[in-house]
Amino acid sequence: MKNLKYFLIAGIAALGLSSCSSDFLDTAPTAETGTATAFETTDNVKLAINGCARVMMNQYLSTQGMCGEGCIKMWFGNYPGQDFYVNLPGWALLINQENHDTPTSQYTYYPWFYYYKLISNANSVIVHVDEAEGIEADKQFLKAQGLTFRAYAYMMLAQIYCKRWVDSDNGNCPGLVLRLDESVGDLPLTSLADAYTQIYADLDEAISLYQASGRKRGADEFFLPDIEVAYATYARAALNRQDWTNASKYAKLARANYPLMSNAQLLYDGFCTHNSEWIWGGYSATDQTLYYYSYHAYIAYNSNAGNVRNYPKCINKELFEQIPASDVRRQWWLDPTGYTYTKSTGEATSKTDLYKDTKANYPDLLSNAKVFAYMQFKVRCNDTPGVGELNNFRSSEMLLIEAEAEYMMGNTSAAQAALVALNKTSGRDPEYSCNKTGADLFNEIKLYRRVELWGEGFDWFDMKRWKDPLVRHNPDEGGNFLATLAVTIQPNEKNEWRFMIPTRETDYNKAVRDGVITPAE
Repeated sequence: MKNLKYFLIAGIAALGLSSCSSDFLDTAPTAETGTATAFETTDNVKLAINGCARVMMNQYLSTQGMCGEGCIKMWFGNYPGQDFYVNLPGWALLINQENHDTPTSQYTYYPWFYYYKLISNANSVIVHVDEAEGIEADKQFLKAQGLTFRAYAYMMLAQIYCKRWVDSDNGNCPGLVLRLDESVGDLPLTSLADAYTQIYADLDEAISLYQASGRKRGADEFFLPDIEVAYATYARAALNRQDWTNASKYAKLARANYPLMSNAQLLYDGFCTHNSEWIWGGYSATDQTLYYYSYHAYIAYNSNAGNVRNYPKCINKELFEQIPASDVRRQWWLDPTGYTYTKSTGEATSKTDLYKDTKANYPDLLSNAKVFAYMQFKVRCNDTPGVGELNNFRSSEMLLIEAEAEYMMGNTSAAQAALVALNKTSGRDPEYSCNKTGADLFNEIKLYRRVELWGEGFDWFDMKRWKDPLVRHNPDEGGNFLATLAVTIQPNEKNEWRFMIPTRETDYNKAVRDGVITPAE
């Protein structure tokens, strides 16, 4: 078991050092120790980089569930998407995307707060690492890690707060506040094009520094970025920007050293422990846990959290029915075929055979946990209530990025080959073949993104990027969503699927409040 030691650097929204284990580094935050001490040596800078990793796995804003990256996946990727069903009518505001144009909402504020906290920590590393005492190669590697964290954060902010690229007039629309040093105060929005230019520049420099350093992260440091993480960030950013050449190029590079997991791992590892396929993730252990706040406490089927026991997470029935019978991934969800259950909600009461058989087949499902048709068994936790490592990038996503990018460039055979590698060669579906072309091929790529990446926080982001209408059906219409959640949302509705910049930024930053935008060159 590993204890993650770290500095959390003071920034715009400062967070003092917290501790989840008695042998964490016992020290004061940078605001008390001073910048010179915090970055005096490369060993100290390493602690600051660990602090960036910890920012991504921490709890914020005194609100249950706002837990770093896990909250983004669950509340912003899964809940408002098309393929993730949960019996929560009281969450309709979030699930039905009703708060995108509410700048005072805590949901609107959280991603801005969280990612700019990560950026602030990364900026401190980038600004000061060259002055640290230590080996030059170590400085290069640490600076590259800081740049990778920053690029990732800006990429995610662009997806949440900016227009989809296809609607952006080639990026000539409002972008982000690009804070690239430790200064605070008024700073205007860039254009979206300039935001992506900065993301690319950070990743280009990071890749160059990784290569120059000759360094790699430690074998057990999957929670820290290295060159493959920079490649993966590049691939996802390029996909969002519709830069198909770079999307395919960097996806190939990112997955080259990360073979797909076996079917046994796929079905039984529970996406809570890193394996050969994980390019980057978040660290968690029993003595370093977010308790009931974590991603796994909201989704892991064997969690004892009320969010799971009472509200198990389910797949969209219409998506499940598209998965071939020969595909082992069907086993991620509870197939209710031949059983009776309450159609309006999906619940199987304790007197039903579906309930009894499910409890018998899944002995780690708690005795007081409810059973729902199509509930998920993909994600589990290593310990209760929600201990589990969090995946950020894995090579399956990279194969799907390749498939989409190659399709968009007109390389049909390459797109088909990527799907075959993901589905047949991997063993996920030994009967899979792909000879589809044109729109049918694109729909096939979409289908397997929806299946393979289900529950990992891609659903809403992909729907937005594709500019597809979100369509959920209730049981009478062939779906399994509650009537209050069975909505259709068009791409031009809900503020074009953009969260407004929160008032906590506009109240602080006069340049943004006054609508100042620096033009793209």
